[in-house]
Amino acid sequence: MTDSRVTARVKGVRDDIVTIEVLTDAEGNYYPVVKNEVIHICPTRLGLGDRQEFLKAEVLRVRHGEADAQVFENTRGVAIGDPVEQTGHMLSVTLGPGLLGQVYDGLQNPLELIASQHGFFLPRGLEVDGIDQQQHWAFVPVVKVGSAVCAGDVIGSVQEGRFKHKIMAPFNLLGEAEVTWVQEGSFSVSTPVARIRSNGEEIDVSMQQSWPVRIPVCEPLLRSRSSQRHFPKEPLLTSIRLIDTFFPIARGGTACIPGPFGAGKTVLQSLISRFSEVDIVVIVACGERAGEVVETITEFPNMPDPKGGALMDRTVIICNTSSMPVAAREASIYTGITISEYYRQMGNNVLLIADSTSRWAQAMRETSGRLEEIPGEDAFPAYLDSSIRALYERAGLIENNHGVMGSLTLIGTVSPAGGNFEEPVTQSTLRTVKTFLGLSAERAYKRAYPAVDPLISWSRYLDQLSEWYQENLGENWIEQVKEMHTLLRRSESVQQMMQVTGEEGVTLEDYITYHKGMCLDQVYLQQDAFDDVDVSTSIERQQRIFELLRDALSQQKKFPNKEAVREHYIKLTSLFRNLNYSREQSPDFKLYMTEIQHLKTEFG
Repeated sequence: MTDSRVTARVKGVRDDIVTIEVLTDAEGNYYPVVKNEVIHICPTRLGLGDRQEFLKAEVLRVRHGEADAQVFENTRGVAIGDPVEQTGHMLSVTLGPGLLGQVYDGLQNPLELIASQHGFFLPRGLEVDGIDQQQHWAFVPVVKVGSAVCAGDVIGSVQEGRFKHKIMAPFNLLGEAEVTWVQEGSFSVSTPVARIRSNGEEIDVSMQQSWPVRIPVCEPLLRSRSSQRHFPKEPLLTSIRLIDTFFPIARGGTACIPGPFGAGKTVLQSLISRFSEVDIVVIVACGERAGEVVETITEFPNMPDPKGGALMDRTVIICNTSSMPVAAREASIYTGITISEYYRQMGNNVLLIADSTSRWAQAMRETSGRLEEIPGEDAFPAYLDSSIRALYERAGLIENNHGVMGSLTLIGTVSPAGGNFEEPVTQSTLRTVKTFLGLSAERAYKRAYPAVDPLISWSRYLDQLSEWYQENLGENWIEQVKEMHTLLRRSESVQQMMQVTGEEGVTLEDYITYHKGMCLDQVYLQQDAFDDVDVSTSIERQQRIFELLRDALSQQKKFPNKEAVREHYIKLTSLFRNLNYSREQSPDFKLYMTEIQHLKTEFG
């Protein structure tokens, strides 16, 4: 800890909250301590042969001569009087080539590397470089000596797997700087590859840079107008029919997926990350059960990517399970979103899935309680709403210095206790996001996948992106979608009536409406996640099947009785299901298309 200094002593310990007493210098002035600064607590009561530990902590609150800090480790053995060293830096992550394919904890410690060196139990107080400092990368500069650069300007690139990783000028660079030296070749990330002069000061630029996780990467760039934020213009195509057609998510937009345990959140987010039209995927498992996280990090490396190679080649996983320290869980989502913003600034389309923001909010609640802050609803901190808004606001569509658009789409899953969507985290999230995909325990029990309830879900992007839909799917697309959504609501109303009166208590017309809604639900809203064809549906195929189904359901039929209604729509549902399982233009696909066209003429 050569860059640290002992400037305080431990005054009190409450679980993972440590109160420190700030020391004074020779002139009697307190050493400066600022909020969000990283400090190291050094326990002195160690057993024989134990190594000296440096427990990382983040300052949360500063008072006169004192400060409260949350420790990212177990505080066992920390005692009053233990020395505290300041780093002078905020909680930060290292950004550079080598991030893709990694599995980190909430503080960007590579878990696979730590496990290979220390076994399955992570030692306390261990800090490992987030990026391999020994690996060499072939750096190709795009600037010359004498070139003028600003913060975020590309000075060169390296090949990171299938991606051209752009090396950018430091994001905290003030004003314009001049390149005074640059080299080309194979270097480690810490080796200077260029030198710039800013305000008379020479600054070495390497392929890595550090950035505070609490500050958006684009904030200083937007302030200096070297980057611009734009309004989302097109949807993020996920290949899931229910989402793309009825409840779209904008590329660069926000969405939430709340639902009870067992409703299929993990499967849904897995398929969204796999088949969505994005370049980079960042998954943050903040507080989920260890078994679920283990399943994620063991399946992703072996999961084929529809774009070629393995899905893990373009994925970063940040995981802090429920068995890991609460404070690191709260920091993990900021680590993930900072890495996402970094790749967005290069011009990539990035998808960040946070699973789940409920555990992140619960970590905030525990920390707030230990700080003895005034609680809000359900004992969550009073600033819960503003924290959730600040998090989702970091998503968006950004145009970088070179006119290249990059997007960050943020999808947060919420795990409300007992499936209660009225609890504070869900409600604060709903007030922030623009797409709500509410999972239903009832639909999950019926084996409906995805178990998104179409009657409570909504998307504000359907009208917002109307220009894209008119250009790509036809002028009447949105009206047709709303028409089918209305059919679902009417069908649900008839179903509720039938639960009381039975089939005999509804008219033939209502009975037809009920079966139309059931057919739409079963053949279009539901998909088979285990079928190679039905698991992913392109937007072109979605349009074709939707228009065919709508045409079949819009026809006015003259059924003689309810039995004929039932048989007709059961047959229609079966044909469309088989069509969903058939590859485009295969003999089976053409056969089912022909049979559907023939069935449409019945009872005409």
